[in-house]
Amino acid sequence: MTRFVIGADVALHLAQLKVVVPTEHQLLAPTLIRSQVLAELYGRVRRGELDRKTAERQLDHLRALRLRPLGDRVLQGLAWKIADQLGWPDTFMAEYLALTQLQADAFVCMDPELAHAVSGTVTVATIDELLASSPATVTSPGGTTMARTRPGGRTP
Repeated sequence: MTRFVIGADVALHLAQLKVVVPTEHQLLAPTLIRSQVLAELYGRVRRGELDRKTAERQLDHLRALRLRPLGDRVLQGLAWKIADQLGWPDTFMAEYLALTQLQADAFVCMDPELAHAVSGTVTVATIDELLASSPATVTSPGGTTMARTRPGGRTP
């Protein structure tokens, strides 16, 4: 089983397309994803980009994705360290990277700039790799296919 950490952008993309993630994959995210997704959908409704019923259907789809939200003191401490190392103004995105380092095989990223910025910190996967049925490998942003290992050579 491949464990992927997904961010709010990926979660919302999956919900918009009503995508079903292969059962061979497990989805993880920091607990803050719940508030980020809710806030984003609320904002889209307020701006007139979505109607409330569509937003609620997307939330229902997300709740059915078998997404495991995690967050503890260890994750928060590592997120602080990562944000500090990368010079970020806050720890929000660093929580996703910390969770990837601690419990996942790859971080699914749709933002090419972010993927490049974090590629030395965690293994980055694309949405296509998340939706693929083969859990054996993930591809780095540079296009290199690698066996499922975590940075530092640790195996899952």
